Amino acid sequence: MNTTFKQKVNNLIRTSLTLGILFVSGLYHNAFSQQQNVGIIGIDHVGINVPNLEKAVAFFTDVLKFTPVTQLGPVSLDDNWKKNNYMQLGTGAVTIKMILAGTGANIELFEYQNNQGNQQQPGGDDIGATHIAFYTNDITAGVAYLKSKGVKVLGDPFLMPSGDTEGESWVYFETPWGSKMELVSYPNGKGYEKHHPKAILWSPKNNEIKSRSSDSNLPSAHETQTLIKQHLAIWNEKNLSKRNVLMNQVYAPNIEMVDRHFVATGYNEINEFVNSLQQKNPDYRFRTIKLETHHNIARLFWQVGSTTRPNAVSGMDLFVIQNGKIQQLYVFVN
Repeated sequence: MNTTFKQKVNNLIRTSLTLGILFVSGLYHNAFSQQQNVGIIGIDHVGINVPNLEKAVAFFTDVLKFTPVTQLGPVSLDDNWKKNNYMQLGTGAVTIKMILAGTGANIELFEYQNNQGNQQQPGGDDIGATHIAFYTNDITAGVAYLKSKGVKVLGDPFLMPSGDTEGESWVYFETPWGSKMELVSYPNGKGYEKHHPKAILWSPKNNEIKSRSSDSNLPSAHETQTLIKQHLAIWNEKNLSKRNVLMNQVYAPNIEMVDRHFVATGYNEINEFVNSLQQKNPDYRFRTIKLETHHNIARLFWQVGSTTRPNAVSGMDLFVIQNGKIQQLYVFVN
């Protein structure tokens, strides 16, 4: 075995071990989906021109509750820059403001002094027309809030009934300067996810597990143990109303349960699975064998069965906890 081949084998082993550790830690986010040519790993910001920077910032902060962070300018632009960027030569200096917009991409606002460009907003079917979509867990409440702030909402939320976007609700609204934006919601996921696609669209509702600079941001061992005990109570509870109350306390609204044979997203799909288990085995109950916790990761070894045969089936659940609730649940049945 030559030295080069040995190095390749060793690199492959190290890579495999690293990916295994990242998966167990809940930190593996489809690294191989990154574009290999220019190293793109995601969207940093979305830029938008506004007629009045002060009023635009006020809208994003006062209405949408975003946070302005950085500002640059006014910066004068030379004629060569304007020519290369298809700008009118008479347009003046630019001021740029970067807005932190929740967990998604940042928003970069541009205001040009003495702007000589087209002052008309593009129509919905114009080439180059764009919009920014903001995710909300409750689109009905979101629309009511926007209307209470005097924002023009373009119609009523539309729920996609079938296809890849089944379960998604959306509606457009206008900013005070006429730009079209969108509210979108799919707390129980979208239809295409049920077919186990190789790639899942990124979504701000699935907050990535971030490295923490302080353990004070992580759940305590006691808090994690309490959540897992309540998780088992959910699976043993036969009263649907009581079970839903527990789910709201323990599970994130968009919780994802991954089994070897299927993926269940949200309360409704998990409820359907729990109901089917209880109907097939009405006298079965889940019991804890062993529980291990590590920061926001927990591992539960369990058994389920009747009083006379308590260990009819055994297995292990792996939990990822975010914002005080169970976000992901990976099920392994022995």
